[in-house]
Amino acid sequence: MNQKKALEGIRILDFSQLLAGPFATMLLGDLGAEVIKVERVNTGDIYRGMTFFAKNIKDKQSPLFMAWNRNKRSIAMDIRNEEIKKLIYEMVKSADVVVENFRPGVMDRLGYGYETLKQINPRIVYASNSGYGSSGPYVKRPGQDMLIQGMVGLTTMTGRKDQPPHPLGTTLPDALSSFHLVYGILAALIYCQKTGEGQHIEVDLMRSTMALESQALMTLLNMDVNYERPASGIGHPFQAAPFGIYECSDGYISIAMCPFEVLVDVLNEPELLKYNNPEICYDKRDEVFFSIEAVTKTKSVDYWLEHMLARDLWVAKVEDITELENNPQVQHMHAITEYEHGQVGTVRCVAPSITMSETPAAIEMAPPLVGEHTREILKEFQVDQATIDRLFEEGIISEEH
Repeated sequence: MNQKKALEGIRILDFSQLLAGPFATMLLGDLGAEVIKVERVNTGDIYRGMTFFAKNIKDKQSPLFMAWNRNKRSIAMDIRNEEIKKLIYEMVKSADVVVENFRPGVMDRLGYGYETLKQINPRIVYASNSGYGSSGPYVKRPGQDMLIQGMVGLTTMTGRKDQPPHPLGTTLPDALSSFHLVYGILAALIYCQKTGEGQHIEVDLMRSTMALESQALMTLLNMDVNYERPASGIGHPFQAAPFGIYECSDGYISIAMCPFEVLVDVLNEPELLKYNNPEICYDKRDEVFFSIEAVTKTKSVDYWLEHMLARDLWVAKVEDITELENNPQVQHMHAITEYEHGQVGTVRCVAPSITMSETPAAIEMAPPLVGEHTREILKEFQVDQATIDRLFEEGIISEEH
């Protein structure tokens, strides 16, 4: 049964690769946008060659690529070729959005910059993603997720005082810039519907990540505060105890904000009431933390969950990501789903994370092979069969099946 789609009729030309751009266009594709992924001839997106050294998708497809590229069609072309450039200009005429994440200046040099494309289609929403924006002292530097984590302070906000800076276990700056791209594109599309005018959206990893740090930066920029990472497991450098991760006899639990006297009652350690003061819990947070952890170590995770949740304390089990699919809430929300892929069969993945009553997000296409839809897309743009055959023979377009 065909369902209504929130972004049906929106066409996106996606020149992006790796993570930040493709994640954004995948989210828009989940909501019904038509995403045409423009890839390099034969080799395609750089992520197709990266696998985390995994061998469990039959060595045919990269899990990194597949994670961010469902609900797209792929056309593989040499975008430096002058004949291909004319074809892309024809595609721009009917496009609503162009997305790219090359280094600043690359698309201009290739002839696909915003100023060029808006002359072809004044309604075009042109979204660029970079490491540090399009100008400034860092504009020629490589902009990559872990580099940004270190540059904006995430790595020094994570971990314990006596540890070196600690990178996060996932690609957070990339993902944050993806979400910024999505909301920028949607806002620009609404503006275009009202005015008929397109625009250029610029998103970068640095500012996207700084936006996440707003409460920490608001504190540092406006208040006199003693900032340093705690030596204990306090989960945030601006938080007081008991906020943190605590060892139990058979694992770990997270304890967030909670009434200190209730926590002490559950721990059955009245001696800890000497710390029942917000200033003490901050100034002596390491001492408070280790005093609490000495108690949590004596019993199991399940014991503390049962007794703490019964008192409405903010507590949760710390789980390994390898066990996440077994979490009962994950199962209840159907947060892990699957689809069929022509080469590798059944693929399990994270389901779309948004619920919409009238236009639900859906996985309707597996991630494409390199240029899988080249022939199909060119025919849609009225390129005749003889020309298509010639372009294949000349090696400036490609397809894989």
